[in-house]
Amino acid sequence: MSGYAVPEGLAATLDAARAWLADDPDPVTRAELEAVIEAAEIGEEAAQADLDDRFTGLLEFGTAGLRGRLGAGPNRMNRAVVIRAAAGLTAYLQEDAEHPRPEPYVVVGFDARHNSDVFARDTAAVVTAAGGRAAVLPHPLPTPVLAFAIRHLGADAGVMVTASHNPPQDNGYKVYLGDGSQIVPPADVLIAARIAAVCAVADVPLAEDGWETLGDDVLDAYLDAAAALVPPESPRELSVVHTSLHGVGNDTLAAAFERAGFAAPRAVPTQSEPDPEFPTVSFPNPEEPGAIDAALALAAQVGPDLVVANDPDADRCAVAVPDPVRGPADTPAGWRMLRGDEVGALLGAHLLARGIPAGGVFANSIVSSRLLAAMARAAGVAHEETLTGFKWIARVPGIAYGYEEALGYCVAPHVVRDKDGVTAALLVAELAAGLRAQGRSLLGLLDELAVAHGVHATDSFSVRVSDVALMPALMERLRGAPPRTVGGVSIARIDDLARGDGGLPPTDGLRYLLADESRVIVRPSGTEPKVKCYLEVIEPVAGRADLGPARARAQDRLTAIRADMQDAMGS
Repeated sequence: MSGYAVPEGLAATLDAARAWLADDPDPVTRAELEAVIEAAEIGEEAAQADLDDRFTGLLEFGTAGLRGRLGAGPNRMNRAVVIRAAAGLTAYLQEDAEHPRPEPYVVVGFDARHNSDVFARDTAAVVTAAGGRAAVLPHPLPTPVLAFAIRHLGADAGVMVTASHNPPQDNGYKVYLGDGSQIVPPADVLIAARIAAVCAVADVPLAEDGWETLGDDVLDAYLDAAAALVPPESPRELSVVHTSLHGVGNDTLAAAFERAGFAAPRAVPTQSEPDPEFPTVSFPNPEEPGAIDAALALAAQVGPDLVVANDPDADRCAVAVPDPVRGPADTPAGWRMLRGDEVGALLGAHLLARGIPAGGVFANSIVSSRLLAAMARAAGVAHEETLTGFKWIARVPGIAYGYEEALGYCVAPHVVRDKDGVTAALLVAELAAGLRAQGRSLLGLLDELAVAHGVHATDSFSVRVSDVALMPALMERLRGAPPRTVGGVSIARIDDLARGDGGLPPTDGLRYLLADESRVIVRPSGTEPKVKCYLEVIEPVAGRADLGPARARAQDRLTAIRADMQDAMGS
């Protein structure tokens, strides 16, 4: 095989499958693929469809690295795909990087998903055999620890084996460069080209040993840096319930809280230990309905000040607060899950109150609320809007704080130049404890921000498709026949983000700016077969007494916009 080419027709697919089978270094996936091939050969339609899906192409390497379902074949996450990816990354570092190095230093981390440790060892074996230096974190740890370790150790690149909050049958391969940020173009394209040039896995040398297994000193350095974010004089009186959703964040977050002087959070016992099957949640993403119900049930029993949830690799942070008035409509037992935009605004307000270094910049993605921009403008702090993803947010020159609505927050770019659910939780705790000491609350601070800057009400929904290949057709339909009005309001401007409208790098997406300053953004998901729609309305508030009515007006506008966009997208 010269690289990997998509076969055409069953006979070609069977030939490609047999060739892949002969080159697969893993007896488990070889046996799996052999069974599928045998079933396809005798005419089983399900097996033939399965084989077609496995061989529709090599799992795409992009700015999120790799992510996909575990299993045999080029369109799955497996040892053969990972070895190719590691070989491509190493070749890029040795020959194509801005500062090529014949002996690149790569640090590798992994979570507790199926085969994460295997893929980490394979990566180290490839780097070492190619003449590079590889260092592997000592045990399953959060993604932010790996992102921290890259700059702490002076590595040329980092790899984190994780699928973040994807379902249990998935895994992934996230790549960072030496600045501690995720890869962006042109690095992703150059690495992908090197991966495609790998003719056969058998041609990639694998070292049997020679890489370094790091000790816990890197974790200790991360925890010290995280704890130092909370000044000694800050209040610490706060009780927290925490869930790691069967991921790797429990011990690291507890250690960070204790090192910073807080009481250790009360862990949800059924979810505190890493488990790649995620047995108590249908989808291990704290944004999903029901994901934090176990944490809220524990909160109802023990009465904490705050509930914090991390996703399985702990780079995201969700927050729930007591809200006896609005809580029951959203979550059980009088608690309310804060939206990502609300936490983003709260953290922004907290950092503004603490003081931003001269030249510091706030940033958030285009699908996040414009409230942070309004707050920064009022405080005289520069603000930038970026494409979706921390690969863009973290690269804003002078970044002092950045967030996106999908529960990702970069509160200390000098510590981790990526989203970090552990340090975000620490600063939320510091803010909540400080407000508690003043007789105030997080919800009260949100009210204050709304009075000062207007109600910024946001919502989102997704249209799932049966296959990723169907997403372009939906986007093209919207481009070809855009709505003229949304929610009874005319559309003042449509930005086609694929053309670079709005001054951002081209990306597939559409932005509708309405005459009343409402905004709609439609974009395909980068990791799942769905097209997402993000909505925001801004409603002025005429003083404290108008806050309730303003929120009601904003909600009515949101509801009308959502209904029209669901119709337009065929939801």
